[in-house]
Amino acid sequence: MNELFSTDLKPVNLGLDMFADDLRSQGVEPVLMDWTPPGGGDPEVISALSRLEDPAVAATIDAANQVALDRILSAQPFLEGFGQAIDTVPGLTKTTILHAGPPIEFTRMSGPMKGAVTGALVFEGLAKDLDEAFALASSGEITFDPCHEHQSVGSMAGVTSASMWVHKVTNRTHGNTAYTNLSEQLSKILRFGANDQSVIDRLNWMRDVFGPVLAAAMELNTDGIDLRLMLSQALHMGDEAHNRNVAGTTLLIQALAPYILETDFTTKEKREVFDFVASSDYFSGPTWMVTAKASLDAANGIENSTVVTTMARNGVDFGIRVSGTGGRWFTGPAQQVVGPMFAGYTPADSGLDMGDSAITETFGIGGFAMAAAPAIVALVGGTVDEAMGYSRTMNAITTGNNPNVTIPALDFMGVPTGIDVRKVMETGILPIINTAIAHKDPGIGMIGAGITHPPVEAFQKALRALADTIA
Repeated sequence: MNELFSTDLKPVNLGLDMFADDLRSQGVEPVLMDWTPPGGGDPEVISALSRLEDPAVAATIDAANQVALDRILSAQPFLEGFGQAIDTVPGLTKTTILHAGPPIEFTRMSGPMKGAVTGALVFEGLAKDLDEAFALASSGEITFDPCHEHQSVGSMAGVTSASMWVHKVTNRTHGNTAYTNLSEQLSKILRFGANDQSVIDRLNWMRDVFGPVLAAAMELNTDGIDLRLMLSQALHMGDEAHNRNVAGTTLLIQALAPYILETDFTTKEKREVFDFVASSDYFSGPTWMVTAKASLDAANGIENSTVVTTMARNGVDFGIRVSGTGGRWFTGPAQQVVGPMFAGYTPADSGLDMGDSAITETFGIGGFAMAAAPAIVALVGGTVDEAMGYSRTMNAITTGNNPNVTIPALDFMGVPTGIDVRKVMETGILPIINTAIAHKDPGIGMIGAGITHPPVEAFQKALRALADTIA
């Protein structure tokens, strides 16, 4: 006992930082524990969590979650072709605009999403200029729906309109199909809210040349492209398949190139396609989004499951959907994205978190797979050690690991898969998301990239709803 009190004390601080501050003022340096109370300390959430932790209820949930996980892991998404949205996406009309994130009316949309919507209306010929497009969007004559409610996903603003070309990806295990539009590549583009004539000209070329060339190429490829296998290869080559797509783009265009060459398009048009793909590594970014969407949709609607099947944001609200609650959205405020800004911009210029691309993290890649892509920190900030830690930490809030998509640097650990609402609330650990940053105002575009998290409110609402449903 005497020896114990004669040595320097090493107190552990678990809880409020003010206790650690008191210790420091007395000359003692405490060990800080990164801890938050279950349920964020909300009494209603803690009560709901307790009901779900009843042994009989927990066993029912665990069994349902295993079914959901098995459906995700057994998914085999294949790229089957490309088609124009009006002919391909279920429920789309000439006056429908699909957007990222949970439902939102035009008046509440963020600046970049309004910019993308008005640009799309000009592109579609529904308005002669941006002012007329704004008036039309405000008139009630345009239908605005989430991409997710049309078996689709869209990066950043997510805006998809009738004339745009989309991927068609079929999950051959479960028979469901998902869609996403083509990459405009990076920076001053519609999905970031840019909408000047250069953006419209690019969209016209994509409609008239890019989409038709890709569609014709896939008509010649009768086997389709195994995207799960290609995704696994991309991670082994240094991608995380959300914001780093160097390998994925190389693999995808390599698979498409022989068929592109066999099409009847002119050499000039084929060269334009190859030059466009070479202009940015992001060509395969939407492909991995729709791969994740096709896999996760197979896990929707499993009674008693607490596995998250959607995370999406629109620059105002962040929404999640959970397997056991069907198509219901649980929302909270979109968050700030923290990371490096392009020259000339500051965090005050940035819009809030936006896009359906968090479907990649929902599946287990992107931020969850940053250990596979340490070079991503040059874009989104942080250190290699932090990138490695993110992938390990996500194991604490997921149902299992995906043996089909692995991370070599972590001894080929499968990516963490099947976010469990209960575990998020028990641990206080929120999913990690890496993402681009759009300017807060329309018409400008991408100004940086970084790291963010969903709002805890979305998970709290989902947990309470699950407790009411299951327990």
